[in-house]
Amino acid sequence: MGRIKSFWRNLGPGLVAGAADDDPSGIATYSIAGAKFGLGALWTALYTLPFIIIIQRMAGRIGLISGKGMAANMKRFYPRWILIFVAILILFANIVNIGADISGMSAASAVLMPSVSPIFLAILIPGVITLMLVVSSYRTMVKYLKWIAMVMLAYVLAVFFIKMDWPAVLFRAVVPDIKFTKDYLLMMIAVFGTTISPYLFFWQASESVEEEQFRTQTNPELATMIPATEPHMTHRDQKIIGGEIGSMYRDVRYGMIFSNVITFFIIALCSATLFKNGAVNVSTMQEVASVLKPLAGSYSNFLFMIGILAAGAIAIPVLAGSAAYIIAEMFNWKWGFSKPFHRARQFYLVIIIATALGVAIPLLKLSPVSILFYTAVIYGFISPFLVAMLIHMANNPRIMGQYTSRPLSNVIAYILFIIMAGSSILMLVL
Repeated sequence: MGRIKSFWRNLGPGLVAGAADDDPSGIATYSIAGAKFGLGALWTALYTLPFIIIIQRMAGRIGLISGKGMAANMKRFYPRWILIFVAILILFANIVNIGADISGMSAASAVLMPSVSPIFLAILIPGVITLMLVVSSYRTMVKYLKWIAMVMLAYVLAVFFIKMDWPAVLFRAVVPDIKFTKDYLLMMIAVFGTTISPYLFFWQASESVEEEQFRTQTNPELATMIPATEPHMTHRDQKIIGGEIGSMYRDVRYGMIFSNVITFFIIALCSATLFKNGAVNVSTMQEVASVLKPLAGSYSNFLFMIGILAAGAIAIPVLAGSAAYIIAEMFNWKWGFSKPFHRARQFYLVIIIATALGVAIPLLKLSPVSILFYTAVIYGFISPFLVAMLIHMANNPRIMGQYTSRPLSNVIAYILFIIMAGSSILMLVL
């Protein structure tokens, strides 16, 4: 029991990032993939796993070794136009994603509470989440987000309440069924885009810095051994660095495994229910909710609503927080969820403004499922550039000192870049 408690306590940004990866946009995208292509989409859950683990590890390593988030390192070591370009890309995509998630959350809530205005819910839900971010401490926030993530295990349980062709499931999980059609490539771009979302890079790097700051605050002896600047300097104790990196790697690994396990079961569920019954064009939240009926029966809408709200409650802080990290580092503002509002006003104001701008998207009254899906497509198209940027930073000795990325990690990351860039180019020429 003690080991379990210790294991749970040591999980942090990696698990939160993994859970945020299965946000309402992700749930909708995986549901569409399973409904439209059946088990032919299942391989993506397995084959994206090593990529997302390596990429998130690179991002966390940058934060731990440099003591700064990605935006601060871009500002210091790269031309200013790159930081401005990246900031615009992430801010735009994150605000759209926040709005898409809010739209999905309000639509899911309306399934259970049809008498309540979706617009009212679209304002109320993000308002409550933002208020909690502003008034709660970093440790409290992470603790509750981890527990909220466990609600998403409902998708795992639901699979065991229906008849599954497990040999076919396991076969298609390992053997890809790739079709070079425009629809299939669009699905692949969306799945890769929502699984390997660029905002998670910024979140992981900055949260690794926050975790390090928390450790040094609670352990004064450790603080005296770590320089305030240039943490990669050789006089820093290598055992400390190795321990920090190892802890971060474990957190990332378990978080990303959790994320892709949920992905796997959502696709499998939708394949066994929607695809099998010919409902290949998912267009409403009710259709997405129906996959939980084998587990919850008449309560499936309620369980689905709880799951979507849980996913959004995790994703919105990560989306708004990663945007705030970028802007705060650009302008040298004090930042971090570990700081109270009065000590990092600008940081929290960016979170509030980004969320408020996201609220405007549900007012357009677009199809929640469509906007969630195309948000993933947006990330799929912008990710190659940001993956390339991350690889370069992880191998820049001015940032990483002697702790540049390992050759195998680089090979895996470059393969990811080729796949994502190649898919986008092929999609455009077909």
